[in-house]
Amino acid sequence: MTQHTLELPGAELVYDVHGPLPTADGRPPLLMIGQPMDASGFQAQVKLFDDRTVVTYDPRGLGRSRRTDGEVTNEPEAQSEDVHAIIEALGVGPVDLFGSSGGAVTALALLTAHPDDVVTLVAHEPPIDAVLPDADAVHRARIAYTQLYQARGWGAGMAGFIALTAWEGELTDEYFAQPAPDPAAFGLPTEDDGSRDDPLLSDRSWAVPLYTPDLDALRASPTRIVVAVGEESLAVYTGRTAVALAKELGQEATVFPSHHGGFMGGEFGYAGQPEAFAAKLRAVLDQS
Repeated sequence: MTQHTLELPGAELVYDVHGPLPTADGRPPLLMIGQPMDASGFQAQVKLFDDRTVVTYDPRGLGRSRRTDGEVTNEPEAQSEDVHAIIEALGVGPVDLFGSSGGAVTALALLTAHPDDVVTLVAHEPPIDAVLPDADAVHRARIAYTQLYQARGWGAGMAGFIALTAWEGELTDEYFAQPAPDPAAFGLPTEDDGSRDDPLLSDRSWAVPLYTPDLDALRASPTRIVVAVGEESLAVYTGRTAVALAKELGQEATVFPSHHGGFMGGEFGYAGQPEAFAAKLRAVLDQS
């Protein structure tokens, strides 16, 4: 693995190249991106794709990548320009791209602005409110857990986030009638450490789920787009967004093993099925 730093207006991006460039097998590099997760979340997958050149990176302001623009919010359009700059820096042409969660939203923005950057995109559970019939209710719930975070700290906010993302089906009056969840019930801290800069629980990343994809541009893109959903996620928020987006693009969501973090090992909390996930991802990529 080689680590690289790319200086851009407003940021110093750190990315890692696992394998040779140009690639040894003639296939495009496989770029793996998340948001607000950094490159460390792909450790298990990198090991399982040791026959391919894999590129990972830390989004601006996260992990090793430093922001110099004084900003704190995370807009998919800005993130996509960062990813475009990395692809250009690699200097080997278009890539295959696996984007998960907010990373999938970044990838959709990338295809809109730079449709020739990617050969195949696997967009895994992109959290996009706009494709849901209950988009307003989802954002109301987001405001609620953000307010919990601001009032009571990380544990309370994360409990609210879990309550939203674990709810099956559209959000109803029953959902909003529930009392604020107890963080201790989820094994989360009840004390407040005073910090309020979490990119997931603050409003810093609201632009990600509030992003409205350009569906016409995506339908016309030369990129092969595969919308992926975890088999355990089908009824919950990110599963519903994946299924709805796939329908908008004229396809059925491709079912992957496990859940929203199914590609990760247990070192990041609730363990997925990284080996089975990698096998499915490899099969999908090999269909191109």
